[in-house]
Amino acid sequence: MRYRDILKVLAPCGLNCYKCFAYKDGEIRKVSLKLKELMGSFDKYAERFSKFLPVFENYPAFKELLIYLTEGDCKGCREGTCKYPDCGVIEYYKKKGIDFCFQCDEFPCNKTNFDPDLKRRWIKMNKRMQEVGVEAYFAETRNRPRYIHGERDFP
Repeated sequence: MRYRDILKVLAPCGLNCYKCFAYKDGEIRKVSLKLKELMGSFDKYAERFSKFLPVFENYPAFKELLIYLTEGDCKGCREGTCKYPDCGVIEYYKKKGIDFCFQCDEFPCNKTNFDPDLKRRWIKMNKRMQEVGVEAYFAETRNRPRYIHGERDFP
């Protein structure tokens, strides 16, 4: 994928917007819409099944979450609709005139407002982009889940 195309889906911090639950054109929203369609009018069946399969007592909460996932409306971090509360990256990448955090002369900094886990991932993602380039980084990570925890971030 070309650099300019990657900018449409890869946030300045390095996270893949296409894999975000809130991204309007994202994979999670598309799969959720399909699942909602496949489930049809399952409410009555879930109620019936819950008599002998107690897990179906949770169906109303599942359906509520599924509906939420189908309503993704974010246009991506570069469009100014970042869902992370108080994200500092959005403000600073624009001020610095860069595409990604690793391109900043202050990287890594303390301006992101990320929690410790996300900050750790942010540093690893950006160092990897710096090592191999944006295109190679995107190729390495494009099929990985966005929501991972631990050392599985990179090969």
